[in-house]
Amino acid sequence: MQTWDWGEFKRETGRWQPLRLAFERRGQLAAMASLLTRRVGPLRVLYVSKGPALDYADHDLAAQVFAELENHARQFGVVWLKIDPDAVAGTGMPGSAEDRVCSGGRAIESLLKQRGWRFAETQVQFRNTLTIDLRRSEDEILAAMSGNTRRKIRLAVKRGVEIRPAAISDLPLLYQLYQVTSERDDFLIRSFDYYRRAWEHFLRAGLAQALIAEYGGVAIAHVILFHFGAKCWYFYGASANEERGRMPNYALQWEAIKWAKGMGCETYDMWGAPEVFDESDGMWGVYRFKRGFRGQLTRYIGAWDFAPRPTLYAIYNRVAPSLLGVV
Repeated sequence: MQTWDWGEFKRETGRWQPLRLAFERRGQLAAMASLLTRRVGPLRVLYVSKGPALDYADHDLAAQVFAELENHARQFGVVWLKIDPDAVAGTGMPGSAEDRVCSGGRAIESLLKQRGWRFAETQVQFRNTLTIDLRRSEDEILAAMSGNTRRKIRLAVKRGVEIRPAAISDLPLLYQLYQVTSERDDFLIRSFDYYRRAWEHFLRAGLAQALIAEYGGVAIAHVILFHFGAKCWYFYGASANEERGRMPNYALQWEAIKWAKGMGCETYDMWGAPEVFDESDGMWGVYRFKRGFRGQLTRYIGAWDFAPRPTLYAIYNRVAPSLLGVV
């Protein structure tokens, strides 16, 4: 979401405009930030989605970048500037034996508080996710999965599920399956035009890949992956109401993991885990599926807001949090 391509895609939607900043130190590029700006009636907001991009272990650099972003917020006269740093707060299930606090992420939280930032009431992206280390061999990755997950991967093959890469011409099919999934699982999706733009833009740029699971030549599930640098993200997944007993989603994830590894990625991000780790969380069912692949539960510090005009910010949070939608 900090790529040039994401900013151009958001510009194409006509609601957000990108502004890119590059930070240099002693003549060398040290950090970057892609800011999305948007008007909401007479008001203006700024959002740095999953950024800024920098080494968060370098607290002096982080402070300099935050200061420059604050200056831009003041100059633009925005209601708020929201950032979503890729700074890890901890790993493992909270309260479990695997729970580990990341001092670096906590230090960034302290720095933001000292500078007057506040933890955002509106969290746009997932704060928690599961990540799989792709630096291991395929055999090691497979062996680390739960026995039930390995069994279902093998079962999908035995039951005739075949996986193929998708082409641009498959975009209507991908959306059709996504519609079916949204209706079955009761979540909102955008129009076909929005996803067509997003998927086609990144597929043509070589930054995305879609995989389709078929049975008897009929598409029954798909995943859409985005990749940049050493990381691959599983952003979208969908399945038909029919043939779910053939376990196509398990076969797709395994093929996606192998594809990402083959592309030279070091991390496979399953993109999303519960905010609250019990069955009351709407993500719990998806999380049960994902955790069978035995990725590391990674908890980020989440989104933080800088409000140059605190009173207006407080009013906005009370009356207009739903105006922006999901970025």
